[in-house]
Amino acid sequence: MTTIEQISATPARGRSSRRSVERSQGRIGLVFVGLYTLFLLVFGVFPSIYAIYLAFSKRGAFVGFDNFIKVFKDYRFLPAVEHVGIYLVVWLVSLVILVVLLALVVHSIGAKWLSTSMRFVYYIPGALAGASSVVVWLFVLDPTVSPVSFLLRAIGLNSLVQAVQADSLPFVLAMIAFWTGAGGWIVVMYGALNNISREVLEAARVDGAGPIRTAWSIQIPLMRKWIAYMVVLSFASGTQLFVEPRVLSQASRGVVSQDYSLNQLAFLYAFKQSDFNGSAAISLVLLVVALALSVFFVFRGGLFERA
Repeated sequence: MTTIEQISATPARGRSSRRSVERSQGRIGLVFVGLYTLFLLVFGVFPSIYAIYLAFSKRGAFVGFDNFIKVFKDYRFLPAVEHVGIYLVVWLVSLVILVVLLALVVHSIGAKWLSTSMRFVYYIPGALAGASSVVVWLFVLDPTVSPVSFLLRAIGLNSLVQAVQADSLPFVLAMIAFWTGAGGWIVVMYGALNNISREVLEAARVDGAGPIRTAWSIQIPLMRKWIAYMVVLSFASGTQLFVEPRVLSQASRGVVSQDYSLNQLAFLYAFKQSDFNGSAAISLVLLVVALALSVFFVFRGGLFERA
């Protein structure tokens, strides 16, 4: 083969190699997408369709909105809605403010080892499952064994029962949720801050903007999509409140009611009253509300807008 032929053959081999790599990557991608789609259908779409069928039927017959009307008239329904609503407001507001603030603080630290250590410390509580984190907080909130018992007694709490009263419970649940979930979101926000162009930040400093002004006018607006993403996922998980109040109910011997949240009420309908239709109606209400508000946050946060 002549030199000219070798030169002309080299790009052809390169293109063929790239196409081969792309095909291989495409096949691997299809495997992952296929597995995800399978699990989504089996554990997500099909159960949702079956729940819709149960919510609008009774003993196999279509009954319209009768199951929903029965659930709405239940004396336990509106208090459960109120409990979840207050918890979500406290949880989401504290999450957005504190996570963004802590991410900005960690990002501003010049020493890399200290920044890395703080992110690791924040992330540690996320390794605990929901029930495990509640057990930890049972010790923290019980003045008889708590390492911060002096603080609890200083604010007038002398027993676990006092700490989990109905008026303070949304804040207790929000603390538990923040402790277990905030660390991962701080890492996400830290990554979002790293994606902000250094030239933009330098231009702000040249214009005389201090750290607070830079954070408020540049960094936080550029993190809007990630904040919206955090709110959507946190809202979806918050509406499913179940494990924390259920464990607290058992630990407090009924001070926290077994129908405190909508998920608990749906559980009682299904497994205490054998009313799967009413349980499906509650689940469907949760699904519709979560989807509607998630769509609102997605569009308000510009989650799918191109930069």
